[in-house]
Amino acid sequence: MIDPRVAAVETRLEGVRRLLPVTGGKGGIGKSVVASLLALVLAERGKRVGLLDLDLTGPCDHLILGIERGVPVEKFGVEPSLHDGVHFMSVSTFAGETPAPLRGDDLSNALLEILAITQWGELDVLVLDLPPGLGDMALDAVRYIPRAEYIAVSTASRVVCETVRRNLKLLSELDVTIAGVVENMQRAPSDNVRDLAADFSLPFLGAIPFDDSLEAASGDRARLLETTVAASLRLVGGQVLA
Repeated sequence: MIDPRVAAVETRLEGVRRLLPVTGGKGGIGKSVVASLLALVLAERGKRVGLLDLDLTGPCDHLILGIERGVPVEKFGVEPSLHDGVHFMSVSTFAGETPAPLRGDDLSNALLEILAITQWGELDVLVLDLPPGLGDMALDAVRYIPRAEYIAVSTASRVVCETVRRNLKLLSELDVTIAGVVENMQRAPSDNVRDLAADFSLPFLGAIPFDDSLEAASGDRARLLETTVAASLRLVGGQVLA
């Protein structure tokens, strides 16, 4: 049988001009910060922006942006909440801080469900924060999210670069569009991430410096926009949407 949710996903996303999943293949590299602040700076530019946190077992975008859990509004689907121009959806909207121990088919069904019920309307950009790893969620994202343009996040660490390399190889083999590679948490000049992008003939979208003020600004959207991370992501967003 054909799952009707698959067709529903296409309908939900038909009003979204650009789909930008942020990936990395590894946890702890600041991917969620990049996704959250990218959405915030694009909204600052006047773009109609959505942010979907697809880390179903450990969502944290709401903590980064200081988004309080509210009661979802349902009208022909669940409407994302709006925060400083960012239309936001996450499993945390429903589960709060309650753990969601999902695996296998449960993960795939949860991903498909949240994509099928969310009513995005007309957006210029939808940023999707993908969970780490190369398992079911990564493959399901490719399957169910059409027209995606992936942004890969890496640090200069050799271990991280090799993990991201495997992620990029998988995406290349699946013939999806990769918008480019971002270096995150740069502490010193390094060519590791730039060389990684060149190995796949991808744009190097820029380096985001390590910012000691980021932790204190977390949860405060106005302060986040004043960080060097936000300043760097304004340049990244300008390249991607050029």
